[in-house]
Amino acid sequence: MGKTDKAILDVLLDRYGTTFAGEAGIKLSDQPKPLYQLLVLATLLSARISSGVAVAAAKELFKAGYGTPKGMRDASWQDRVDALGRGHYRRYDERTATMLGDGAELLLDRWNGDLRKLRDEAKGDDRKIASLLMEFPGIGPTGADIFLREVQAVWPQVAPHLDKRVLDGAGKLGLPRQARPLAELAHSNDELARLSAALVRVSRSKKTVDEVKSAAR
Repeated sequence: MGKTDKAILDVLLDRYGTTFAGEAGIKLSDQPKPLYQLLVLATLLSARISSGVAVAAAKELFKAGYGTPKGMRDASWQDRVDALGRGHYRRYDERTATMLGDGAELLLDRWNGDLRKLRDEAKGDDRKIASLLMEFPGIGPTGADIFLREVQAVWPQVAPHLDKRVLDGAGKLGLPRQARPLAELAHSNDELARLSAALVRVSRSKKTVDEVKSAAR
């Protein structure tokens, strides 16, 4: 790693390197509950809505007791709508409340509430995992990428998972735009997930790109 790359990496991780799961208060581990919470967050982040609102809505759902598939399924549709509303997730609240209930039902029926069983069915292949994730209502290619780039911190089978958004952010900062060379800058899968989140945040704003470059000089 060159001096410039290292300096940029240090600034990225220091200023923007909280994962979206971490921001939502999810203590991510290879266990059914936090994995399900990450799926909920990926569903919320998939809508055309700010990440801050999606994170706030996820926190409200979890605070209300809907942080497990059983809790989500057993909540009334109106309870889910109300929790989303408290997180200001209002434009998509009714549709999303339905999707989250249906998704919880699917996870319980097909994988006994445990996303590790989905991973095992896909034999740890990230493309097959993505395909199965897209069977959940509200999870398309974007949502599958969000889930995979965060879960690579605890699922080494899928690392490195660096989607176009991450690679675009890297390119704007002069970092490698190919997955393998970029992944080699990180010291662990956890750091790779943090780097991915940082690059997604930075990719949204030229001002932030310039700020990171300036701080790294």
